[in-house]
Amino acid sequence: MTDLLSPGAQADEAGAQQQSLATTAARTLATTTKTVPQMQGITSRWLLRMLPWVEVSGGAYRVNRRLNYTIGDGRLTFVNDGAQVRVISQELRELPLLRDFEEPEALDALAGRFDQREYEPGDVIVEFGHETDQLVLIAHGKVNKIGTGEYGDQVSLGVLADGDYFGEQVLTDEQVISEFTAKAVTACTVLTLSRQRFRDLLEQADALRAHVEQATIAEERKQNPHGEAAIDVASGHEGEVDLPGTFVDYDTAPREYELSVAQTVLRVHTRVADLYNQPMDQVEQQLRLTIEALRERQEHEMINNKSFGLLHNADLKQRIHTRTGPPTPDDFDELLAAVWKDPGFFLAHPKTIAAFGRECSKRGIYPNSIDLGGHQVPSWRGVPILPCGKIPVTDTATSSVLLMRTGEQAQGVVGLHQTGLPDEYQPGLSVRFMNVSEKAIISYLVSAYYSCAVLVPDALAVLENAELGRD
Repeated sequence: MTDLLSPGAQADEAGAQQQSLATTAARTLATTTKTVPQMQGITSRWLLRMLPWVEVSGGAYRVNRRLNYTIGDGRLTFVNDGAQVRVISQELRELPLLRDFEEPEALDALAGRFDQREYEPGDVIVEFGHETDQLVLIAHGKVNKIGTGEYGDQVSLGVLADGDYFGEQVLTDEQVISEFTAKAVTACTVLTLSRQRFRDLLEQADALRAHVEQATIAEERKQNPHGEAAIDVASGHEGEVDLPGTFVDYDTAPREYELSVAQTVLRVHTRVADLYNQPMDQVEQQLRLTIEALRERQEHEMINNKSFGLLHNADLKQRIHTRTGPPTPDDFDELLAAVWKDPGFFLAHPKTIAAFGRECSKRGIYPNSIDLGGHQVPSWRGVPILPCGKIPVTDTATSSVLLMRTGEQAQGVVGLHQTGLPDEYQPGLSVRFMNVSEKAIISYLVSAYYSCAVLVPDALAVLENAELGRD
């Protein structure tokens, strides 16, 4: 008798007869279990999750502060033609002595009197206890300030890098003794100006000479260590003494943050929306992934936007340089010293966190993990270190680390949004139906409104140029 073989009982490749229904045929009668559409670009977005959000009903957020006297402690900017470097003349107004000076011709002449010098790693630029007559501008490179401690040993007084300067007092004082040793950590290009060359220019530039004379004899405005106008208070007195009168002066031109926007138009064909909605709503899934992309862009802008992004809005005095290159426990301690009033969290690229972990391992240090909303995250001194892939990593494998205090009550960093929008889908995000085109395509306008603000300068600090590839 001849055996009749069903399609599911065909011989396999080895020639053996199959005894049961094949899975390929069986799947024609089965309902496949599916996932919703997946998207690799979705991240944890810790910044959006950790920031307290402030309601901005008028679309703008004004940050009022006490009157602050600009004390000329910013960084200078340089340009180069090949190997020749020069300081931009108007940038010399960052020096305290020249802060209010506005004569471009005199500033151009002064910029032309600087001499360029090159130093190799380990070279001493100025030495502690020695007389100096040079103003030094650091055009490129990193310099360690080393002083003598209370017990005679050497102590680090900080790191200077691109745009920093020291020795400005030589321009007005007859004799200046260096209070620290400045030693090059990397190859450095510096511009120097001697006292004599500065005074030669004063004899030729009447406006500059008059400005320097007035600045030298002017009474210093009373201010606290943060540059804010002082509030006079008496304490420790006995008996009937005349108490000081005072008032709190305000900044007359406070900064306002306007809400930014990220938008896109989502298009879905009506045929897809009508016929292919089981078991998943096609419009809902399209919208879900679009919103995820908008939120990712929102976090990117809150870190990198040149107007309100945190990397660009950190105060110059709150920008810290690494001591040796890679991010070390010492550098993280420097950040904590800069944001010492109730620090909230570190934010770093995952590669930076890995580099920090390597430095800890070299020292036999193993930072603890802490529980944050059910997630085990690394920490330093009890402050969580959260990953953020939006912090840039440069072509030379360097990146930054942010540390911030958060909340209005703590005068920290806050997120800004407006709720109650027309067609609001999530807080601060709206999905508005636009139209159905003649080609039967439905359009939705998806908009997210947001910004962020740093209420006082010491709420945010940034560790800059941390090397990630150091062995």
